[in-house]
Amino acid sequence: MRTVYVNGDYLPETEAKVSVFDRGFLMADGVYEVTSVLGGKLIDFGGHCKRLSRSLSELEMKNPLSDEEWLAIHRELVARNDITDGMVYLQVTRGNPGDRDFAYPADDVQPTVVLFTQSKPGLAESPVAKVGWKVISIPDARWARRDIKTVQLLYPSMGKMMAKKAGVDDAWFVEDGFVTEGTSNNAYIVKGNKIVTRALSNDILHGITRAAVLRFAKEAQFDVEERNFTIEEAQSADEAFITSASAFVMPVVEIDGKSLGNGTPGNAARRMREIYLEEMRKAAI
Repeated sequence: MRTVYVNGDYLPETEAKVSVFDRGFLMADGVYEVTSVLGGKLIDFGGHCKRLSRSLSELEMKNPLSDEEWLAIHRELVARNDITDGMVYLQVTRGNPGDRDFAYPADDVQPTVVLFTQSKPGLAESPVAKVGWKVISIPDARWARRDIKTVQLLYPSMGKMMAKKAGVDDAWFVEDGFVTEGTSNNAYIVKGNKIVTRALSNDILHGITRAAVLRFAKEAQFDVEERNFTIEEAQSADEAFITSASAFVMPVVEIDGKSLGNGTPGNAARRMREIYLEEMRKAAI
C-alpha cells in the first residue's frame, strides 16, 4: 500500500484525510508541483521548488516549508514507496478556515500540505516517444493567470478529453489566433535549425522542463526564438514537440490531421530528448 504525506504525517493512503472545508477542495485555492524520479533520484528539483515559491507568492500564500524540508519529504516518500522511476506530486492549499467563505481566511490558518508518489517503471523509455504525438487545436478558455501552477485544472482536463474523443494524444490551446501551450505542457515548432516557442508571460506556465530544454538547445547550437506562432505555421514546420516534467521532450508528428515532415519524430526533437535526459540524470539528486 502506498504511503502518502499529509500535514506532517506519513500515512497509508487509505488513512489520509483532508477537511471538507479545505479551500483546495471548495475553491481550487491551491498550487501543485510534480517532480519526476529517474533511477530513484529527483529531476530538476531546485526548479520545481523555485516555481512553487513563486506560485504561492502570487496567491499571497506563505511557503510552509523550506527547500531542504521539501527535499527530505520527497526523498522519504521515494524510499518508503520504493520508487525507481515515477513522480512525486505535491499540493499546498490555503487550508481549512472552518467554514466556506469567498474571502481569504486569517493568516494563522495553516496551509494543507499533501504529497504522494506515482510509480512509472521505464518512464524515460516511453515507446510513444518513438512514434510521436498527434494533437488537435482547441480554443483556450482558461483563466488569465496560467503562469500560476494552480490546482484549477478543469479546462485542461476537458481538453485532454476532447483529444481522446478525437483519437489523438493531446490538444494545443489557441488564443487570438496563436498557440499558447498544450493541456499540460509547453509547445514548440522547428524550422531548419530554429526552435520556436511562445515567450514567458501570464499566458503560459513557466515550464521547468522548458527552461532546461531551451538552455540545452542553445548549447547544442540551435537558434531559439521565443515568440507567438499559429497553427498554420506549426503545420508547415519541419517538426514539433512538447515538454513537461513527466513527458520530458515528446515529438509531435501531426497537428489537426496534417502530418509534419514524413510523419515521424524529427531529428531536433529526438536530439533534445536525448540531451535532456542525459543531462538531467547527471544532475539528479
